[in-house]
Amino acid sequence: MVDLSVKLGDLKLDNPIIPASGTFGYGQEYAELYDLNKLGSISIKGITLEPRLGNETPRIAETASGMLNAVGLQNPGLDKVIENEIPNLKNIFTKPIIANISGFSIDEYVECSQRLSQIDQIEILEINISCPNVKGGGMSFGTDPKLAAEVTKAVKQVSTKPVYIKLSPNVTDIVEMAKACEQAGADGISLINTLLGMRIDIKEQRPILKNITGGLSGPAIFPIALRMVYQVYQAVNIPIIGIGGIMKAEDVIEMMLAGASAVQIGAANLIDPWICPKIIDDLAILCEKLNINKLTEMVGKAHVES
Repeated sequence: MVDLSVKLGDLKLDNPIIPASGTFGYGQEYAELYDLNKLGSISIKGITLEPRLGNETPRIAETASGMLNAVGLQNPGLDKVIENEIPNLKNIFTKPIIANISGFSIDEYVECSQRLSQIDQIEILEINISCPNVKGGGMSFGTDPKLAAEVTKAVKQVSTKPVYIKLSPNVTDIVEMAKACEQAGADGISLINTLLGMRIDIKEQRPILKNITGGLSGPAIFPIALRMVYQVYQAVNIPIIGIGGIMKAEDVIEMMLAGASAVQIGAANLIDPWICPKIIDDLAILCEKLNINKLTEMVGKAHVES
């Protein structure tokens, strides 16, 4: 039997499949379709200190091989997530949870991290310094290595749980960003977040999104995500969660060969809500075809010595 278990540092997951933050809510809707405990983990919807209604509509636009979103971190705020969402999720999901945190200042990141790290079922804090759809925060921290390091260091000082920094692809040098976070104490890296893009309505002759720009996700970005995971794996000695356009089991294997220890499935959930359990089933079959007995042996295997 194929061993699909993987490790993120000291944390062991039954398999590498994790629904990505922002595409899975807090699990309630998907729990009506299948047993969430089949998943490796869940990265819950991004949390900010205060409640957010998000950006004005329209905030979703289709593209040829993906979608643009400018939702803008809509969420009920830290207090409500702790009081309601996480306890509700605990009733239907018994495995480790990844808490995705966004902020508009270092102090906000710190407060959210300090409080969320005290919750037993939360095993990883995923610090989102890469959201391209909000003004006054988010990606501003994720495009400057010094600011990224400051956020990382500040969160590490208050967190009792491993800290993974979610990086933006909208930078000149992804390796520089990852190394800055590692040197500041990050326990792992999540990459990539969405790529900045836009669409224009040719009849109205105006941008489709009210926000003008949004984050591109879906299969169109997979080769870019794969390249960045490959580059970062060569430069750091901490685990990587690969994200970006993963649609099938073959993509998971590719991402792990590039250096990812686990993966997150994002836009695919919005196309097929059963995609995560399907990929888990397909992954076991694919591993048998490829004579892979232990999935962890694939991590970084595509790297060749110069």
